[in-house]
Order: sequence, then C-alpha cells, then structure tokens
Amino acid sequence: MTSPDVTVVVAVYNTMPYLTECLNSLVGQSIGLDRLEIVAVDDGSTDDSGAELDRFAKKYPKTVKVIHQTNSGGPAAPSNRALEVATGRFVYFIGSDDHLGKEALARMVACADQHGSDVVVGKMVGTNGRYVHQALYQKSDPDVSLYDSALPYTLANTKLFRRELVEKHQLRFPEDMPVGSDQPFTIEACVRARKISVLADYTYYYAVKRGDASNITYRADHLARMRCAERILDFAAGLIEPGPKRDHVFERHFNWELAKLIQGDFPEVDPTVRRELCLGIAGLADEYLTDTIRDALPVQRRVRLALAQQGLVDELVAMIAAEEKGVAPGFLVEDGRVFARYPGFRDSAFGLPDRVYEVLGDSVAAALASGTELLSAAWDQRGDDLALAVSVRVPVAGLAGDADELALKLIQGAMPKSADKPGARRLPADRPVPAAEGEQRLEPAADGRSTVVHALIPIPARTASTGLRVHLRLAGWMYEIPVRGEDKPMPLARRWRGGTPYRVSARVNTKGRVVVSTGLLFPPPERWWSQVRPLLARVKRKVTR
Repeated sequence: MTSPDVTVVVAVYNTMPYLTECLNSLVGQSIGLDRLEIVAVDDGSTDDSGAELDRFAKKYPKTVKVIHQTNSGGPAAPSNRALEVATGRFVYFIGSDDHLGKEALARMVACADQHGSDVVVGKMVGTNGRYVHQALYQKSDPDVSLYDSALPYTLANTKLFRRELVEKHQLRFPEDMPVGSDQPFTIEACVRARKISVLADYTYYYAVKRGDASNITYRADHLARMRCAERILDFAAGLIEPGPKRDHVFERHFNWELAKLIQGDFPEVDPTVRRELCLGIAGLADEYLTDTIRDALPVQRRVRLALAQQGLVDELVAMIAAEEKGVAPGFLVEDGRVFARYPGFRDSAFGLPDRVYEVLGDSVAAALASGTELLSAAWDQRGDDLALAVSVRVPVAGLAGDADELALKLIQGAMPKSADKPGARRLPADRPVPAAEGEQRLEPAADGRSTVVHALIPIPARTASTGLRVHLRLAGWMYEIPVRGEDKPMPLARRWRGGTPYRVSARVNTKGRVVVSTGLLFPPPERWWSQVRPLLARVKRKVTR
C-alpha cells in the first residue's frame, strides 16, 4: 500500500464542540483522503471527544486512526504516541480546537516537493480574539532562516515537517513540560532543516481561542511558564552557539515569554511567587541576556526585566501598578538621545545604566498618549477672527525652544483604527512635523519632567469636526497624539463672524479627547429643506392613515 503524503497529528483532550470542526476541516482537505492519514490520540478526555473521534474513525476507516490513552497532563505524550504510528512522507500537527483552510495541506505538500523544504510554515490567523504573530506572513518565501527572520516568533509546531527529518534526528516532544513543549521540537527541526519555506498567499490555519479561554496556553500558571521558558532556553542553547544567531532567536523569549510574566497581573501574584519569578528571570538574564538582545527590546520591557534581574521586586510592582493606572513615565530629550523616566532612572540606589532607559526605535505612542493632557482652553476673538487659546502638557522634558520638533494642531477626521492604544500613533520616520497654525510657545513645566505648549490656533469658518492633536518628533520618529481633556472645563460655545454667523464649540468626546466643532448657525435653505422634508412626509403619512 502506498504511504500517504501527509500524516496529521491531533492530540485531543476535552475539546468538544471545537473538535468536530477540526476533524471536518481535515477530512474535507482538497488533497484527498487517499493522500491523507489522520492520527488522533485521545488523552483521557472526560467529555464527548473520545466518542467523536470514534465516530470519524468509523466513517473514514482508511484515513482516521484513533488511539485512546489515560491522561498525560499535556499535548506532548499524545503527539509522541502519534509519531510512533505515522506513515506519511510529511507530518503536520494541529490543535484539536483549531481548523485548516480547505487547500492547506495540498499547497504545503506541493511547496515542500517543489523546493525540497524540510519545514513549511503556512499563514496562521487567530479567531475569537486569539493572538497570532503576523510578521512572518508578510510575503511567501521558499527559503527563510531561523536566524534573520520573524520565524522565532512562530515556534508552534503547527507546521509541515518532513518525517524523514523527524525520524533521522529522533525529534520528540518533552513530556514533562506542561506548556511550550512544542518549542524544543520546532526549534531543533528548524536548526536541522535543509530548507524552511513560508507560505503567506492563503490562510492555512485558523487558531481558535475557546469561549472559556481553556486552551492550555491560557491555563498555565506563572511558575509553570517560568520553568518552561528555562527549559526552552537551555535546550536551544545546546543547539545554537553564542553569538548573533542565538541572540536573534532568544530575543523572542525575553520579549515574549519572560516579559509576559511581569505584565499587568504581576502585582496581584502571591509575593512569594513574585520573588521566585524574579529569581528565575535573573538567572536567565545573567546567562543569556546580551547587550544585543537588551537593545532590541522595547524600553518598557527592558526596564521591567532589569528591575527583576536586580531583585527589585517592590519597585517592579510599583512601576507596573502605576502604568496600569495610566501614569505615564515621562521622557527626557538630552544630546539627541531620548530616555524614559521609569523608576530607577539615574537613581544610584538602583544602579542601572542610562542605556536601560533609552528609547531605541520602539514605539512609545501609548505612554505619550496617556501623558499628553489639556491644561486650559479659552476662546480668543479679535473682530471677526476667532482662535482657540490652549495650554497642553506633553510628557517630554528638554523640548523647550525646539518648536520645529512639535506642533499643536486641529486635525479633521478621526484617528485611524490602527492607532496604538490609547489612541496615539507612530508615523513614518521621514514624515515631517507639520507647520504650526498660529502662535506657539514651548516652556519647561514646573515639575521639570514635561513641557507645556501654549498655542493660539485660528478657527476657520467652515463646517467641520476637528481633534486637538500634538505632532511630535521623538527618537527619530513622528508621533500624532490626541490631547486628553478629562475633567477640564471647556469654554462655552459661541457665535462669531460678521456676515455669515457660525457656531463653534469645544468638548471632550467619549474617548476623553478634545474635539472642536464648527458649523453655520443657520443652515442654507437647501440644507434646511433637505432635513425638514422627510419629517413633513412622515407627518403627512400619519395624518392620512
């Protein structure tokens, strides 16, 4: 009997009703049942998953093989069991709550055959709010490297592997890792592979976040994730020598796995666990966190990891708690460099170098947005000319006298949906700062940690809704930042203009941003009639009934 082209491995534990869609997506693959083998291992499910697997095995006896075993505590053991019986030229792993695009397997096998690929990565997307890193899928590439691409951010085993490679190197999943057990397998496969291909021309894989967030990744606790990160880094260090290649791979683990251990929920973690986490992070940082990796991290995560490495647990908790409350760190511009004023900046008690706090190309839009606020607003009318006199605090010190790097303007249209939360966005580095409208003056704030912008912005006679925004060049990038105005008194609406009367109002919208609306006080007859005519028509219909 001819071996199938691909064996799909499905490790199953309590994934109904998602399992049904997963299996339907497999037996419905365009590659055809005669070229497909499905090996599903029921890892002691207590719901109807086992029965559903048996139903598919009965319906597709030549394609679906089912193995039942007692629960092992994770996907590694059932995946290894499936590899023992797999017969396909290639093997593909799928989560039992996920599903594939109809042409996924046919396209990936064809790619592997055409290019001689040992590993093929098909584009993945998340559903139900499941996050999937997308940088690798910007374009298809028949030959990518683990060491100079976004592949380190896509280390799940949901890929097509040449089974000859798997068996030659006896690649298996570590069964004592409750989470992340696919990473050692995938990393070694990519290190050993002759060629790795990426396909971004089709949606191959749909990663589903269950309604109850019971995917194993979401269930694992902090210490379990810490220990798994240690295992992954130590394992990969045995495969990849120190240097640029290892740094490129390990940057993902410091920026992702370890940084996520000290994010928003860290202050709520048990104090003993917090100390253990920081000790674990310190050990890994001492061993593997090079200057190259550190400089590649966003400044916020770099500082948090540095505090953990130094054992400054209470200071780390205070930093995270303040940010969760929306307190911006503030920034300092000095000699062409930009520093974030997170806890410990130039504090000898912390002993951390300035480089830890330097903004090195990462986006700080969210911090700028949370710290940019309206201080005062008033109308300034001179004859028929009206302007908005505003004072705005920007959380950056060292800007005074450098008005070419900052402009306060009224911009028509809403901020794009892609804007970084809570609303600011980073624009292309070559975008110039727009010219300020009207008078503008910068001065250091009394706290010495920010800059106050005083501006007199002309109000044009037009019908429009505009947002008050700061355009700021910082660390080589241009930012567009909406001005927050919560709890600030707004000037009363007023009329102006001699010939044609206009009405203008300033308010704070539902997102907390300052908006200025202008319009004709008395609409022209044609506009008035277009608004009134539908109302009269409705009244007439009611009268004639």
